Amino acid sequence: MTLDISSPEQAEQEIVQLRQQISHHNHRYYVLDEPDIPDAEYDRLYARLKALESAFPHLITDDSPTQRVGGAPLKAFGQVRHELPMLSLDNAFNEEDQADFNRKIQERLDRTTEIEYACEPKLDGIAVSLLYEDGRFIRAATRGDGTAGEDITQNIRTISAIPLRLSSDDWPRRLEVRGEVYMPSAGFAQLNQRAKARGEKLFVNPRNAAAGSLRQLDSRITARRPLTIYCYGVGIVEGGALPGKHSEILACLGKWGLRVCPELKVVKGLAACEQYYQAMVEKRANLPYEIDGIVYKVNAIAEQQTLGFISRAPRWAIARKFPAQEAVTTLVNVEFQVGRTGAITPVARLQPVFVGGVTVSNATLHNMDEIQRLDIKIGDSVVILRAGDVIPKVSRVIHSMRPDDARAIEFPDRCPACDSQLEREETTLRCTGGLFCAAQRKEAIKHFASRKAMDIDGLGEKLVEQLVDRQLVATVADLFSLSVDQVACLERMGEKSAENLINAVDRSRKTTLPRFIYALGIREVGESTAQALAAHYQDLHQLMAASAEDLQTVDDVGPVVAGHIDKFFQQEHNREVIEALLAKGVEGTVEATVVGEQPLAGQTWVLTGTLHTMSRDEGKALLQRLGAKVSGSISAKTSALLAGEKAGSKLAKASKLGVRIVTEDDFTRMQQEWVTD
Repeated sequence: MTLDISSPEQAEQEIVQLRQQISHHNHRYYVLDEPDIPDAEYDRLYARLKALESAFPHLITDDSPTQRVGGAPLKAFGQVRHELPMLSLDNAFNEEDQADFNRKIQERLDRTTEIEYACEPKLDGIAVSLLYEDGRFIRAATRGDGTAGEDITQNIRTISAIPLRLSSDDWPRRLEVRGEVYMPSAGFAQLNQRAKARGEKLFVNPRNAAAGSLRQLDSRITARRPLTIYCYGVGIVEGGALPGKHSEILACLGKWGLRVCPELKVVKGLAACEQYYQAMVEKRANLPYEIDGIVYKVNAIAEQQTLGFISRAPRWAIARKFPAQEAVTTLVNVEFQVGRTGAITPVARLQPVFVGGVTVSNATLHNMDEIQRLDIKIGDSVVILRAGDVIPKVSRVIHSMRPDDARAIEFPDRCPACDSQLEREETTLRCTGGLFCAAQRKEAIKHFASRKAMDIDGLGEKLVEQLVDRQLVATVADLFSLSVDQVACLERMGEKSAENLINAVDRSRKTTLPRFIYALGIREVGESTAQALAAHYQDLHQLMAASAEDLQTVDDVGPVVAGHIDKFFQQEHNREVIEALLAKGVEGTVEATVVGEQPLAGQTWVLTGTLHTMSRDEGKALLQRLGAKVSGSISAKTSALLAGEKAGSKLAKASKLGVRIVTEDDFTRMQQEWVTD
């Protein structure tokens, strides 16, 4: 980078301006979440500052934005003695505790009127002290034992949300800011994903990750961790005055460039405190960070001073804790449930334990790989996590408490619901009895009746649920035995609606072989694959008799899909349902065949507009049968555009690119040459 600087004085002037600009943009990006310049422009400013400081190293200062990257590793942390103790808070665990706290405040202040409180979430992070002198960041320390903590200045410098120089100029000459360093939930998830990819140990929770990051002797590691902060108060203040209310002090911190929680709210009285608590309980699961309670502080500083302190906590503040989200219990057994799509999910049966405000006796174990990752056995002591309305899960095993008679978890090889064979797909076991399995019944029927399958008009989700719940339909074959009287008595179904449905079911008996194959719901067999199978075998029974090896000779069918098809037709129950369908007159006819080689093989076609002689889906299926690949977008590589009535932007783009345009009449004439009955 060319500096074009005539003197050190000019360099110093530009360095000062660049630092001010970069600090401004850091504040907007990391504190306000409102960046006002593109990343590329920020990078340009930063690179210019770095180049100037490299050319004039005597102008580098500790508060320069370039000094956040981390320095040489420390051998050990030094100690910092707090000039004002960093006290902890007393806890309230229910409404009664909160009411008792409020009553004592009123008694000590000799007040009968309602108390004004500043309320904010209690972050699950690490309490720190930040010292500023003349607006410049000087030192940072952990809470430690409240009297002395560890010097983490070098690590705190790497956190972009913490200003190295305060904004404005009305701050006290010496100001100690106290806050909570934490790791946002999204950043924590990404950190663990990277650790898992490298085969490293995973962090248990965001607080654990934040604490570990702040206690790195190598601050370059801390710099790579997604840490941020919310400031919640002040300690020592010299050479300046602050406002008379806690909420106003936090407003000042925000004005000076420090991050303050936006959930802060000032309320009056005990009832309003409870309303805030309940609102945050509901909001908790959607916050981008973890909280474990609410902190209430008497808002007036004069009243705080009157109330004073006990040995380890202020009398004017309390932490109302949420019900514990983690608890230890015993894994009694593991059972396997079948989901709507056939996925087998292991469910932990637990010794009942109270966690997250409810008694939990079941928890998810997700899949086979999760069981192996946890190294869990029946009889183990396990930690159960329940966050808000999220389904409880086993978060970890306490291996040191494993009993001698702990038993390994045995995975089933047959479906617990229908006894069909199971197949493994990566981390999941799945039932192959889709047409028969009771657990998959509703999904199988909905798919069978869908527009691209058997196209049974009027057989929607709610009606399917009623038919299954009232035991009128057990498999898709039972649809063809329904009567008008049976359907008419269902909710929101009269005689006319029932007649329409039965007529739609009857009409669906005559369908095409590709639709029939697609309607069976074989895993990973979509419309295109069903079309290819129908064209290759021409008969459903021939398809059912094909081996996995033979299936792989079909276009669009690889070893994985061939395995799904083979296992599906191997299941006796599936074959029984198919034979029942055929016995009730359901048949999939072979469509018109293509004369000679596929005339559109290797070509890419696009459809647009309204076709009158066929639906768009039918047009797509016909093009695929003729060998074409059907795309949704026009490009220079498109072979032709089949344009129906009211063709729009795709037609214009095709004309511009010189792509061949085929009308519906043209396409009809082509079919007469290519296709025979």
